[in-house]
Amino acid sequence: MSQIQDTAELSLSGVATQGGEGAEARRALWGSALGYAMDGFDLLILGFMLRVISADLHLTSTEAASLVTATLIGAVIGGLVFGMLSDRLGRVRVLTWTIVLFAVFTGMCALAQGYWDLLAYRTIAGLGLGGEFGIGMALVAEAWPASKRARASSYVGLGWQFGVLAAAIVTPLLLPVIGWRGMFVVGIFPALVAYVIRRKLHEPDVFVANKARDPDAAFSLRLLVADKETTKTSLGLIILCSVQNFGYYGIMIWLPNYLSSRFGYGLTQSAVWTSVTIAGMALGIFLFGHIADRLGRRPAFLGYMLGAAIMVVVYSQLTGATALLIGGAVMGFFVNGMLGGYGALISELYPTAARATAQNVFFNIGRAVAGFGPLAVGALSAVYGFETAIACLALLYIADIVALFLLIPERGGAELA
Repeated sequence: MSQIQDTAELSLSGVATQGGEGAEARRALWGSALGYAMDGFDLLILGFMLRVISADLHLTSTEAASLVTATLIGAVIGGLVFGMLSDRLGRVRVLTWTIVLFAVFTGMCALAQGYWDLLAYRTIAGLGLGGEFGIGMALVAEAWPASKRARASSYVGLGWQFGVLAAAIVTPLLLPVIGWRGMFVVGIFPALVAYVIRRKLHEPDVFVANKARDPDAAFSLRLLVADKETTKTSLGLIILCSVQNFGYYGIMIWLPNYLSSRFGYGLTQSAVWTSVTIAGMALGIFLFGHIADRLGRRPAFLGYMLGAAIMVVVYSQLTGATALLIGGAVMGFFVNGMLGGYGALISELYPTAARATAQNVFFNIGRAVAGFGPLAVGALSAVYGFETAIACLALLYIADIVALFLLIPERGGAELA
């Protein structure tokens, strides 16, 4: 087996069960889920407000789309930096830093006077956003028992959906009243709540024991390519995370605009579609965690990947309003349901000294690729039509299935080193 998997099989003396389901484990779950909800809220209100911001600041369509891309590229850099810092200095401390950075520069967006300063604020806010997911997932994985690790990770994933749902509900209500600048100010408040909760958290026993045993562990980034088998696994995870994020952002950023232009849906009607689609996604994430804990990680991913490949093709052929609502929920179930599995999957494949780094590097590389999702969907739809652009996503899920079988081992339920 690989060096990473050999390391993962070592037991840490003095560490009992991994966290259990006590108050500390629940606080870790709530804090991570709220932080991820904040990320989802911010990115979706940006998608809803692109037209309004563009009109006010006189942005071209390319400049508007690049605001999303810049946020996600910033997330890659932040994910790398904060992931490594978390593996060195602690999950809770670095997670708090990411919240403060994200909140401050989200608020700064309200002061933007043009394209370039808004682009800078979005990029720096992305740095904080990039640290959220991986550190929170590592924290939860280390705090919860192996038998319930996937469902705990899925609950963190649900935080994103609740943030997106909140954005879909409040944007139509508040945007006409407080404008796009006021909406960015609103985006600060969830960060404050998450910050308060995380101040009460403690480092997981697994992390503390690992640091006591090996305070000068190897540079965490090197552990992602420690040997041939580990490098192969890392490549597979990059593919999985890229397809996951590309499909999600390609659909969620552009579909509200598509519904508005083709069917004449106003913001409220697009928000209704988004809410129904998010409900489907939330159900998919919730069930994924339970399926993965019972059947294993690879069977759960395979089922969802097949469902996603089928549904994006089916959805591209729908035209009626009711069909778009129902189809959006079913498509969302599969396309984003897998989000609940990455925290557990990655945590079980890498040791404690590199766990947060692995989470952040792979998922945020996926986010960077996804940053080109809206641009790619927009470019394809301009030439071949939106239906063709969305249907092309099915090919990505086929590549996902191949990577899953050839590159990703099954270690579901393994104890963490």
